[in-house]
Amino acid sequence: MYEQTLYTVVKDHVKPKVLKRMNRYKKWEYGHNAEHDLVVISKTGEIGEIYKIQDLLIALPKEKDIVEFENDRWSYTEYPKELSKIKSVFDWEEYPLDFKEKWYDYIDKEFTRREEGFWFINKGKPTYITGTNYMYLQWSKIDVGQPDFRESNRLFYIFWEACKADKRSYGMCYLKNRRSGFSFMSSAESVNLATISTDSRFGILSKSGPDAKKMFTDKVVPISVNYPFFFKPIQDGMDRPKTELAYRVPASKFTRRKLDSNEKLQEITGLDTTIDWKNTGDNSYDGEKLKLLVHDESGKWERPTNILNNWRVTRTCLRLGSRVIGKCMMGSTSNALDKGGGNFKKLYNDSDVTQRNANGQTRSGLYSLFIPMEWNYEGYIDSYGFPVFNTPKEGIEDPHGTKITQGVIEYWDNEVEGLKSDQDSLNEFYRQFPRTTKHAFRDESKQSLFNLTKIYDQIDFNEDLKNSIKVTRGSFQWENAKQDTKVIFVPNKDGRFLVTWVPPAHLQNKRYIKNGTNHPGNEHCGAFGCDPYDISGTVDGRGSKGSLHGLTKFSMEDVPPNMFFLEYIARPQTAEMFFEDVLMACVFYGMPILAENNKPRLLYYFKRRGYRGYSINRPDRKYNKLSVTERELGGIPNSSEDIKQAHAAAIETYINDFVGLKETGYGDTYFQRTLEDWAKFDINNRTKHDASISSGLALMACNKHRYAPNAPRQKPQAVDLGFKKYDNKGSTSKIIS
Repeated sequence: MYEQTLYTVVKDHVKPKVLKRMNRYKKWEYGHNAEHDLVVISKTGEIGEIYKIQDLLIALPKEKDIVEFENDRWSYTEYPKELSKIKSVFDWEEYPLDFKEKWYDYIDKEFTRREEGFWFINKGKPTYITGTNYMYLQWSKIDVGQPDFRESNRLFYIFWEACKADKRSYGMCYLKNRRSGFSFMSSAESVNLATISTDSRFGILSKSGPDAKKMFTDKVVPISVNYPFFFKPIQDGMDRPKTELAYRVPASKFTRRKLDSNEKLQEITGLDTTIDWKNTGDNSYDGEKLKLLVHDESGKWERPTNILNNWRVTRTCLRLGSRVIGKCMMGSTSNALDKGGGNFKKLYNDSDVTQRNANGQTRSGLYSLFIPMEWNYEGYIDSYGFPVFNTPKEGIEDPHGTKITQGVIEYWDNEVEGLKSDQDSLNEFYRQFPRTTKHAFRDESKQSLFNLTKIYDQIDFNEDLKNSIKVTRGSFQWENAKQDTKVIFVPNKDGRFLVTWVPPAHLQNKRYIKNGTNHPGNEHCGAFGCDPYDISGTVDGRGSKGSLHGLTKFSMEDVPPNMFFLEYIARPQTAEMFFEDVLMACVFYGMPILAENNKPRLLYYFKRRGYRGYSINRPDRKYNKLSVTERELGGIPNSSEDIKQAHAAAIETYINDFVGLKETGYGDTYFQRTLEDWAKFDINNRTKHDASISSGLALMACNKHRYAPNAPRQKPQAVDLGFKKYDNKGSTSKIIS
């Protein structure tokens, strides 16, 4: 059985008599207690249990006002409908006194929970969450609505509260697994602190400017907008800004005491506080004073940017002289070591709380925290917020009532076992879902043919945007079931095609007939590549899948350039169904196809149906050098070593130029199966990589000029035939040569 704790409760670290006396007189001050070498996060003057999280001793508040929800677990409390109608504190002032008196206690209690934290019963045990954690769970709306309570997040926020309380600390360096919720949690903290701070600035950095902007617009701003009126200052500017969220306009602020009938809300000056983001760079936020810096995806900064250089700059933004006045909330998975991961690894190691200088600070000034993936993996968290480490004897319910029948450790082990034959993919899986820090900082295989970082950056980007990327699954069919007329695309959840772009109506089904054969009308817009199969069934029922990819090229039409717009990786019941699928796709887009001709049934099918004009001849030979079969069908063989090398080089060039993070943002290759196939591609064992074969052929088809026979025309040399040349000027001819 697997057992691991992220924290231990330290007994008798403070002598019982001392603890009792200090609690009686409420002598425990918020912050670092040098006498007992612990960090007090209690704001009541009393402490209870002492946690040890990653070698940092943290004193929690004493149990107080414990709430017991129904079902013995955390439960989101619905915002009262009567209050939800109030949009600002100015609207509140217009309500009668008896209405206000009814809700003063409710509002006052929310302020207290925000500042001191919150106790509730979870699985029969009193459980403490910090005020920041409470604001995240109760008042922060994320992409799925209200966040679920998770034990891992509770410990994360306790550690973060200790970083805030400890004046020696500049914040945290959090080594995480993918989709652990850090972006939302740090966004919630930005809004939480900004709405109670005056004359302060809050900044956001990520692995790129577009990532930082997206975090700001998609996470920070919506959380702020959805705050209840009594927590939300009057906002300056647009409701949903793109670059800066400003709380500047003079606003009214609640006092915690009840007001009598003659007393108005206390008028104060505006907060004059902003939250913004900056483009990624070594000198981002240089020379500015920050109350909080959120550093998202700091383990993915690639050359020429350097997270170490940036931290040296931004660290000075969080202090005045020797006094730390701001904090950094840094969290990330790690890239391969030579692609940003090495710098982040050094920063993480320099944040070890057991290694301090004479001033009591770590080398980086940050405190490192690592939470293994099994503590925070979606789908393996039970209804109480605890991870399901081991496979249960009976199904355990998650927060949404779904049964968990497998343990996360078994799931992880199965994934690792399936990737052992592919070290590149295995190493990436370790980095994305680490159970140890060694997993997190595992380097990529140097034998990888393509740039794995770019590929996996694109995969991560696609995964994060999966709800907004318009990848449509569907099928092609002949209009009114009449072949060779007009093809239409029908969205269908069971369809075999994935499509990200459909041409405008005037480009659809564009073709012409020449010498009795159909030819594509949009050859200038793009082309298809295809890895076909000939046999409908195989003995083991598996076999290679048919693969088709569509790629655009630069043109003057309304077409996105250099974009894979179609992916088809399937094996229908019969080969003829596959052939017809491919044909309909070519007709609908009006684009030609370059297919492997070692399995010629697809090309014979095209010719028999009158579409030989859609099949591209191999571009590396002149027409008069083609074999009889190649002239008849078109296509390209896969046996030639030159073709194999050219094919791999085409994919490599495309990945370097158009996949992953670029100067203008991320690439637009949204087909995850294709990206994953590129990551695993083995040029010496190409049969397993259908997607790579067809996508590479599409690239070659769109760049035929690169593979044309290297025979540049030369000027004919003069041949001396022995005739003399004469100059006929004047009255007498003269011999010139």
